[in-house]
Amino acid sequence: MSERFLIIDDDPAFTRVLSRAMSRREFEVQVARSAEEAEQIITHWIPDYATVDLKMEGNSGLSVIPSLRSANPDMKILMLTGYASIATAVEAIKLGATQYLPKPADADEILNALHKVEADADVELTEQPMSVNRLEWEHIQKVLNENEGNISATARALGMHRRTLQRKLAKRPVKR
Repeated sequence: MSERFLIIDDDPAFTRVLSRAMSRREFEVQVARSAEEAEQIITHWIPDYATVDLKMEGNSGLSVIPSLRSANPDMKILMLTGYASIATAVEAIKLGATQYLPKPADADEILNALHKVEADADVELTEQPMSVNRLEWEHIQKVLNENEGNISATARALGMHRRTLQRKLAKRPVKR
């Protein structure tokens, strides 16, 4: 019996490639294009592994993690996102994700992250501190998380116009 792998992501190209890669590795694969669709799938099909995209249409990927965890307490759950931040990583792990990876990530990186159980004290530390732009991104994500994703409340808390905040959130985060 093959292991089950659920991909929760709204990017059709990414899900097609990852689904094919996991099928080749002999996983039984299902794809959900939203957190809501994932909730429906797990009522009749319980996966052993799941990748969850953070930012999708409708509910955030964070919202489905507790349901995945309660459906199968031993499930390996990987939060995978192009909008990585410290705040969302912490929340994903608190909610029950096993690991957290920034996109882009290939099938081998995803499987390595899902199978990595022990923490690595020898993880490489960077010599360079975060740039001002990256610090701003991290702070915005933290305040957005504190306001449960409410853009207007976050803009008020940051003392900026709502449209300015929306423009900043629409951009990809800087790497460093």
